[in-house]
Amino acid sequence: MTKPSAPPTVPAATATATATVDPNPTPAASPDGVIVTFDVAGEQFRIELTDPEDVVIAGKLLDGKEAPGIPSGLIVRGETGVNAGYSWSIDPDSVEFADFTTEVCDGLPSQIEDGSFTYERFCPWSAKVIAIGIADGAE
Repeated sequence: MTKPSAPPTVPAATATATATVDPNPTPAASPDGVIVTFDVAGEQFRIELTDPEDVVIAGKLLDGKEAPGIPSGLIVRGETGVNAGYSWSIDPDSVEFADFTTEVCDGLPSQIEDGSFTYERFCPWSAKVIAIGIADGAE
């Protein structure tokens, strides 16, 4: 009977040079940010995220992981930005994600569009991240 051989050893220099690859990477913010598409009760809208922490949160939400889930930001009326199809956008510098927000900023994208939503911040409680894409600066 032969003895089992010991597993091969990896030299220390090789072990430190080996990188671990994340099988589910979260898109990193480019200089132009990322575009996150949300669904709110069957209506979709887009926000550009420029803060790397917000990009990480959006990635977690897309993957179904725990994170503050309510996007909140200042409405910019008359500027579409990345929010094609609407006459408004959300100021990327004002975006934050929260666990709880005041009810006055909850609503639907169509309510902003038709003017029935008049509060300056939009924080749809039922928003779900459905897509994340890299902003290309073309907007």
